[in-house]
Amino acid sequence: MDRGVSIISATISAEQSGWRLDRALAAAIPTLSRERLKGLISSGGVLGTGGVAVRDPAVKALAGSSYQVHVPTPAPAHNQAQDIAIEIVHEDEHLLVVDKPAGLVVHPAAGNLDGTLVNALLHHCAGRLSGIGGVARPGIVHRIDKDTSGLLVVAKTDVAHEGLSAQFARHSIDRRYKAIVAGLPNPPSGTVDAPLARSTANRQKMAIVAKGRGKRAVTHYGLVTALRAAALVECRLETGRTHQVRVHMTSIGHPLLGDPSYGRTRTEHRELLNRLSFNRQALHAAELGFMHPITRETLSFKSAVPSDMQELFMALTV
Repeated sequence: MDRGVSIISATISAEQSGWRLDRALAAAIPTLSRERLKGLISSGGVLGTGGVAVRDPAVKALAGSSYQVHVPTPAPAHNQAQDIAIEIVHEDEHLLVVDKPAGLVVHPAAGNLDGTLVNALLHHCAGRLSGIGGVARPGIVHRIDKDTSGLLVVAKTDVAHEGLSAQFARHSIDRRYKAIVAGLPNPPSGTVDAPLARSTANRQKMAIVAKGRGKRAVTHYGLVTALRAAALVECRLETGRTHQVRVHMTSIGHPLLGDPSYGRTRTEHRELLNRLSFNRQALHAAELGFMHPITRETLSFKSAVPSDMQELFMALTV
């Protein structure tokens, strides 16, 4: 091992002959993702015959050819591991599923430099998290808002991260949220297909924009229980944009109760929220399903609505 560099040797098999080099090496070295190898090849980190760098990821690999892959030692994350209690729903050598409580920020950013889920994960996993998200977001494949509770999946390895990201890109991840909204949706079920982008009036908020200007966002909603001037609904995300459920439900006249950013709170609801000290949007990531990126097993997880939302639900029961 050179200083700061790990060298991995690989030989192309007969089965891999004729493949693109990045694909063949990914098959030969399962601990490195194809995207990672593509970057290493392009930067001169893969040496072929005679120690000559091969810089084209698309070059055809030949059976019996040997390569040396120089992998830089990962830079240590700037984030500090912190012993913060988190609920682990599932864990294996490649990934874990966390049930995040409301109030916990997912990753460090301005205003929240520590005390985040990432800090807790660094402690729990002893630093073994994928590096694709960078030092600020190790292991983070997707996010949920600070004041939204519920399930999210975290990658331990780059290969798992790449596989999960591909499923998110294909919109094949099953994500279902429970939300308590103002009013009773009519019709009781439907789809909101409206693109989202940063609001030009307030960069901290998202807004529905004209097609072609923002990212496509699709939410399928359905009534679960009618409440007093409110409703418990399930929202299935076809896409996963920032604040998607919150903006989409507000756009059809049913903002989430307790949401500080979108929609107006009715007087009767405001008084109830104050009495219950309910100080967040009533939104919970209740179900998460995906194909394991390594084993190809179909995984599905459910999380019970937390006690604060249950209390709000009971107070609104007709």
